[in-house]
Amino acid sequence: MRHLSDGISTLILATMAKSDQMTDNFGDTSHRAEGLPVYVAQIDVAQGARVVRFASQVSDRTALRSRPAWFRFPHEIRHSLDFHGQHPFANAVNALPPDPKEISALLRLLDDDTPEVRSVVAGRLAEVGGDLSEILPGMAHGLSGREKELLKSMLLPARRRTLREEWITPGFGSAGLGDDWELFESHLRLISDFLHDGLSLRQPLSDALDLLAEEAQEDGVSGPNDLRVFLFERKKLGPNGENYYDPRNSDLAWCLSEGVSNPIGLGVIYMLTGQRLGLEIEGISFPGHFLCRFREDGYPLIVDCYDKGCIHSQNVLTDPSNDLSREQRRALEGSADLGTILLRILNNLTDAFVREGREEDVGLIREMRDSMAP
Repeated sequence: MRHLSDGISTLILATMAKSDQMTDNFGDTSHRAEGLPVYVAQIDVAQGARVVRFASQVSDRTALRSRPAWFRFPHEIRHSLDFHGQHPFANAVNALPPDPKEISALLRLLDDDTPEVRSVVAGRLAEVGGDLSEILPGMAHGLSGREKELLKSMLLPARRRTLREEWITPGFGSAGLGDDWELFESHLRLISDFLHDGLSLRQPLSDALDLLAEEAQEDGVSGPNDLRVFLFERKKLGPNGENYYDPRNSDLAWCLSEGVSNPIGLGVIYMLTGQRLGLEIEGISFPGHFLCRFREDGYPLIVDCYDKGCIHSQNVLTDPSNDLSREQRRALEGSADLGTILLRILNNLTDAFVREGREEDVGLIREMRDSMAP
């Protein structure tokens, strides 16, 4: 049960024995309960517990059924309801996330401007985990642009909760990642799922990377340079110059789908794809611009993934004649461990949210970043 703050309406549960019936305002008694169903409805207390929105019916944990008629609970049921405390059947509704039929009914209420109705809809949609992308294509009810934006905002809190609950902090923080590529990628998946809008259908990050590695292998890629040419010179991936600070640049599943990202997004995709192919590609945490490195015949070569995979000799870049600061020179000669790369992604994402004024998400990502502090 969810008691709404204004005290006008509440979400309630009522059970009907097999012989009981629910009767609408027009005397229709055809809606006979089967077994022991649970009816979920929004009640307007001021109107004598009349149901103003009939949300659903659950019987034996099966699909919910929406009815447009206005219903009135039988006298004995109506007077057993508790509008001020926790209803004994509250756990039943919390234990049953909405199925596709109920979701379809909820989507038809998205444009309802009544705060009480919207609160109930948002509460139920929160139970789906923040992602409806695999369900929406089968829905007959098309969504308008306004409805999509409303739905995105309703799904986001659940994705925030998932990120916070499933984030794993290794011992010693970011340094504890070491060379654990699986754990590194699991963090990137969580970030990706959090940044997803919950509506668009796409491949999960790991599946998309697997497919990309398979395509590269079928194309004859056998070394880091081949992979560089495959990804960047053939324009499978490129710079997101128009939206450099877009938070989605940290959503690598989105980047693979759209073919664009920022320097670190492109670099990490290069590294993760190479990892699947058994290729050694290192990250370079150069100030202000992430780079990658591989070695060919013992010579270190630096790749600027953001510049069409442009390749540079490390020895030439670090030549004393070049005007580099000590920090820049040290970065070019060193390698970034996975923990350092993850922290840099989180810092980029924090900055992107600050630019968009998304204060709650700024706080959330800072929380994740701080949890990784050594």
